[in-house]
Amino acid sequence: MTRSELIAHLAAQHPHLRQPDIELVVGTIFDEVSEALARGDRVELRGFGAFTTRQREPRQGRNPRTGEAVAVAGKGMPHFRPGKELRARVNGGRDPGETG
Repeated sequence: MTRSELIAHLAAQHPHLRQPDIELVVGTIFDEVSEALARGDRVELRGFGAFTTRQREPRQGRNPRTGEAVAVAGKGMPHFRPGKELRARVNGGRDPGETG
């Protein structure tokens, strides 16, 4: 689902809200999550999951055309860990981490 599809879906579910207001809310949420991750903060949405950043260490890479060794700088990468409820919904109501 794209951002515009999400906005259209929310507008259809909530006809009493104006589409520009829904766009503002969705944009604000995404912006706040992005800014928090850029600061190195963790964003947890209970029942959905948690967004964090992970550091990738600098490494030696290769140019695929020439085969020449290239230094690749370390960088932060966003990471998402789904919550238990989301995993259960995706897997038909049962969390694959459950035993029994």
